[in-house]
Amino acid sequence: MTTFRDALRQQRWDDHRYYHHSRINQSLHLLSAISFVVAYGVLFIDPPAAALIGWLVSMSARQRGHFFFEPTGYDHVNQATREHKEDIKVGYNLRRKVVLLAIWAAAPLALAAKPELWGLLAPHTDFTGYVRNVGWIWLWLGVAGLVARTLQLFVLQGLQTGLVWATKILTDPFHDIWLYHRAPLHLLRGELIDPMHHAASVPLNTGRGRV
Repeated sequence: MTTFRDALRQQRWDDHRYYHHSRINQSLHLLSAISFVVAYGVLFIDPPAAALIGWLVSMSARQRGHFFFEPTGYDHVNQATREHKEDIKVGYNLRRKVVLLAIWAAAPLALAAKPELWGLLAPHTDFTGYVRNVGWIWLWLGVAGLVARTLQLFVLQGLQTGLVWATKILTDPFHDIWLYHRAPLHLLRGELIDPMHHAASVPLNTGRGRV
């Protein structure tokens, strides 16, 4: 039976080799990771401010990298089409991300229309209060997104897969700083795509993909 640590290592490895070929994407993940670490610290002091950092800087940078800069053609390194990788992805593939981001974008509009958000929040009285309430909504959206997919994975793929994925998501900022800290240097040298020699030399895992 695969140990928790081995499963976490495999999810991280599959995430890197499948979904992070672009050096721009890697550099944006570095920015995202650093700002997420900052948000983690702010979370203990000012939760809504932490959520604003997490969504407006961290998630914005991370998802721009995936949507706009990651190659969409055939993945010769992993011998897989984009459609296949999206189909086997454990966490949030692009389709699920679109749904999550649509809810994220709609939250400020819903708050503007319903300042008390149907009794869930104290109505804001000024712009600062409005922004902070948006932060609270985004904080709980992030928690809900993590918990919902983890529970879904419990049902679809087992308890360990869900727990490993949740652990990976929460620790990704620290791991991504270590993994992609040299990506901006590669960009400055004019390398737009990681040749992935290290991935091509490793036998392919034909099991499930990882987010």
